[in-house]
Amino acid sequence: MLLKADTPRPKLGSGLAPDFVFIREGFFLMGSDDGPDNEKPLHRVWVDAFMIGRFPVTNREYGAFVERTGYPEPPFWSQGMFSHPDKPVVGINWFDTLAYCKCLTEIMGKPCRLPTEAEWEKSARGGKEEKKYPWGNDLPAERPYAGYDQVAGGPERIGFGEPNGFGLFDMSEGVHEWCSDFYDPEYYCRSPNENPQGPVSGRKRASRGGSWRHHVKFSRSAARSSLIPSFHYNDYGLRVVMGL
Repeated sequence: MLLKADTPRPKLGSGLAPDFVFIREGFFLMGSDDGPDNEKPLHRVWVDAFMIGRFPVTNREYGAFVERTGYPEPPFWSQGMFSHPDKPVVGINWFDTLAYCKCLTEIMGKPCRLPTEAEWEKSARGGKEEKKYPWGNDLPAERPYAGYDQVAGGPERIGFGEPNGFGLFDMSEGVHEWCSDFYDPEYYCRSPNENPQGPVSGRKRASRGGSWRHHVKFSRSAARSSLIPSFHYNDYGLRVVMGL
């Protein structure tokens, strides 16, 4: 599942705009029947086609946004364990992601936004339906990433793991990624089976993906998390969706 330290990395972007991957429209199985209650029931969902970032947004990309707009720098920005240009940006709250996406929309000329939970999970699965992780059902035994800084710590640099079936990196590990949906642990019991957008209101916003801070750093594709949208945590970042 993981690449060795001497495996060539994919080419990373140098500006504000992420590298996007096309995700075809269609049905997929969302959720899990053997996970926590907030993942139940396993259900069939249709999602329209969209583009999603190959990687989570990096410090390099977010820095270009800050320089372009004068937007405030995120917390933890200057701390060594978070500051490498190729590490995912962290410490941004949900409202910061909206500002970034608005700027990206102006640059790209197409609407850019956070993914819905359904879009994120379909992307993470990479075509492997009913598998626990983007690569299968087993946790990796070790983490031979060249991108892990044992001295500085923090999240690993992006793009050192193996991509999933859609060519996406770091969908299971690294940082939690904000989603557009309000969070409701019982939403799947009443969610529509076509392009679910989440509840119409709520106290928290949904998030997906693993965290460098957790004891188990790999997250199952169906695993759901959430946070109050105004909070700044050092294991929260974002991945962007672009409309067609």
